[in-house]
Amino acid sequence: MPVNVVMPQMGESVAEGTLVRWIKKVGDAVDRDEPLFEISTDKVDAEIPSPAAGTLAEIRVKEGETVPVDTVVAVLAGAGEALASPALAAATPPTVAAAGEAAPGAAAPAEEPSPPGVDAQRDHLRRQKSSPLVRRIAQAHDVDLAGLAGTGIGGRVTKHDILRFIEGRQGAAGAVASAPAAPASRAMAPEAPRAAGAKPGERVDVVPMSVMRRKIAEHMILSRRTSAHVHSVFEFDFTRVARIRDERKADYERAGVKLTFMSFIAKAVCDALRATPVVNASIEGDNIVYRKDINVGIAVALDWGLIVPVVRNADEKNLLGLSRAIADVAARARAKQLRPEEVQGGTFTITNPGVFGTLFGMPIINQPQVAILGVGAIEKRVTVVDDAIAIRRKAYMSIGYDHRLVDGAVADEFMAHVKRGIEQFDPASA
Repeated sequence: MPVNVVMPQMGESVAEGTLVRWIKKVGDAVDRDEPLFEISTDKVDAEIPSPAAGTLAEIRVKEGETVPVDTVVAVLAGAGEALASPALAAATPPTVAAAGEAAPGAAAPAEEPSPPGVDAQRDHLRRQKSSPLVRRIAQAHDVDLAGLAGTGIGGRVTKHDILRFIEGRQGAAGAVASAPAAPASRAMAPEAPRAAGAKPGERVDVVPMSVMRRKIAEHMILSRRTSAHVHSVFEFDFTRVARIRDERKADYERAGVKLTFMSFIAKAVCDALRATPVVNASIEGDNIVYRKDINVGIAVALDWGLIVPVVRNADEKNLLGLSRAIADVAARARAKQLRPEEVQGGTFTITNPGVFGTLFGMPIINQPQVAILGVGAIEKRVTVVDDAIAIRRKAYMSIGYDHRLVDGAVADEFMAHVKRGIEQFDPASA
């Protein structure tokens, strides 16, 4: 029987995705788990595998369209089943109609008139069916979702809608922005951009932002608006860890994995999160949600953006297990082979700008988390040890935390735990 292929949810706060490229075309045979199409969200660019074996019978969402999660983007036919006309399906893939709308050219079904007030109640319920992220933004900015006209399926209020409303209200002294909303399915690059500040004859290249870049921008602005960001910086001595790494590096390579400083940092972070559970928590309205699982996100820089795959239950892994898990998700992130669940459920994030030589950074919190660790360059420095000059492997590490929930003393306590875990690393615990 036919199998519907849907837009996956690539992240707990992601309500939509952009279909960037079809890897298969109508009429192609597809194996289960074979890459079928590529999507882009604010969390990840990824190749989506086929949910079943069969033949691609119909494409319903064109390249460049943005649609809500769980939208049917294609249909697979099983062995022996008839296909739709490949030429028709490939040339004119039907667009996904919003809930309550008839497909173009179809006769509208006869309906009995609704009792007074029922239509208004339906509209209200549609708007309330927004993502948890949208509801958190609305609550933080005292916005009534029932008063917003959503552009999502069935009138659903999207992240784009709520951010546009807040920007308009802030920028016009209480006036609500009245520009027409973008449709739920929109093209990736509708027209060639123009450089507003370019002078005649000035040589410039103007290119549209990628889908991922636009969504990262939205996510970063949202985080700044949502969390009260504060940062603290500590200096760490990695000399002991560097010696242990040198001693064990060959053993790890024989086991098929590289032993990196990130593995030691992740281990120390997991121990510190167990000791200070509020740093592993999140805020939902007026409630604090304490996460029992420790799922550490590792930021991975790509040529086309930044994504944060998650190592689940990282505190249950030893040093070798962490090394394998981090290397695995990083490699598959670069190959666009992450599964949806591997970019969801993170409770804490580590980012490593030091790999490019940065001394330290002030990273933005990855919502809905309440803290993020920034790792600076690990390098040899001249320092004083027992009143003598010595050469030590050192680095600065910073914590960005949400002061709505995490106090400075708690953040410093967390960093002190991490510092002890690095500087007094116990090989027996690895």
